[in-house]
Amino acid sequence: MTLLSINWNPNIELLKIGPISIRYYSLMFVTAFILGLHIMKRIYKNDNVSIEKLDSLFMYMVIAIIVGARLGHFLFYDFDFLLKHPLEVLLPVKFNPFRLTGYQGLASHGAAVAVIIAMFFYSKKVLQKPVLWILDRIPLPVAIGGMFVRIGNLINSEIIGKPTNSDYGIVFQQLGEDFPRHPTQLYEAFGYLITFIILWFVYWKTDKKDKLGYIFGLFMVLLWTVRFIVEFFKEAQVDQRSTWDLNTGQLLSIPLILIGFYFMYRSKK
Repeated sequence: MTLLSINWNPNIELLKIGPISIRYYSLMFVTAFILGLHIMKRIYKNDNVSIEKLDSLFMYMVIAIIVGARLGHFLFYDFDFLLKHPLEVLLPVKFNPFRLTGYQGLASHGAAVAVIIAMFFYSKKVLQKPVLWILDRIPLPVAIGGMFVRIGNLINSEIIGKPTNSDYGIVFQQLGEDFPRHPTQLYEAFGYLITFIILWFVYWKTDKKDKLGYIFGLFMVLLWTVRFIVEFFKEAQVDQRSTWDLNTGQLLSIPLILIGFYFMYRSKK
């Protein structure tokens, strides 16, 4: 290891009891949800919305993120597996042989679509406010939650970066490697942290939250721009697409960025 590189080989399991193990990645997810609930509690109090409606919001978000991210991964990156093993996509198990696997394989683009759909129903059935009202507030916990998820990816040595061809980077010894790669998980985590700080400032220090759609649009532009840029440093998640000028993550991010600009412009009218 040089001063510019880190040998990375952490223990990915926090606790193991028989065949059941709890991984640090799962802990990052739980942390993201708990912190997100705390943030939304402050927001609901500030906007004079009943705290009792947070319980339903939490359930809508958890289900939407897990199901959407899971389906999104196989729709965008491994469609054949979805056709052959649909139950293994939806359940955290493998059947042949049977074992608990957890949800390995989650796509943020799928989660984004699912959350928007879930918030539409939540706003109609529970919140009884325009869907853009909740979409202007959910981005704060989502952005900081994304940071914790990427830290979990780093612990798992997954979604790795390209080789740096220098002494700089992280050596993923878990993968049996002896050369540094770009720490893209940290690049993305830092980008999401900056996104959260900007959204936090806009919500608490400006009047933009009163312009329906502005914060949602800003979130879409910032978060997916971070994703688009960091993808240049990542290894392709599908080997057959490694020669594409833009990878799958970037192609999926472009329409979401454009949607964000649309809502920012729309909010002015």
